[in-house]
Amino acid sequence: MSVFGDGLDAAVQKAFTRPAPKSAPAQMRYLVKQLKGTKAVAQLLRVSQRTVERYVKDQLKRPRPDLAARLEREVRKRWQPQVRARARQRAATTDGIVIDTRARMGYTAPIGSTDQDRVRHLTVALPPPYAARLFEAREAGADDARLQEIAAEALKEVYFQDGGRRAGSLEEVRFTDIEHLEFGL
Repeated sequence: MSVFGDGLDAAVQKAFTRPAPKSAPAQMRYLVKQLKGTKAVAQLLRVSQRTVERYVKDQLKRPRPDLAARLEREVRKRWQPQVRARARQRAATTDGIVIDTRARMGYTAPIGSTDQDRVRHLTVALPPPYAARLFEAREAGADDARLQEIAAEALKEVYFQDGGRRAGSLEEVRFTDIEHLEFGL
């Protein structure tokens, strides 16, 4: 499970203008249309071509849990690509992204300061350059650790150093335990 990656995906999905298909047959028909054939869908979902055809014809309606999860994931990945792209573009150029987190965070600071990890609840608007970096890293297949580094760097700059207004030698911010994380566009 990718906490940061899934959070970014959920934020973009909130921009969808129509709901994705809910039933397994409708999801299967959507994938067949997108991939232009039952064979490609069967290979993608790791089921037989005949199984895909039976869902398309409404002969099967309830997939087993592992197939239902794969089906849901693949439909969401392909649903409304233009809306998804516009939302990412808007966040990366003009609006930025909001991060709402309740996490144990610590930071490295000079001797004499209280840099011990503690639980913080932060809701911070990150500027467009950080939104762009997060989305670019996600598109490039970055793992959760890399996304976490980018978010921590953004929080260091925007929240802890107040966009450069707070002088100090804060070196790094780190997440040690995340209880809640949500992104908003």
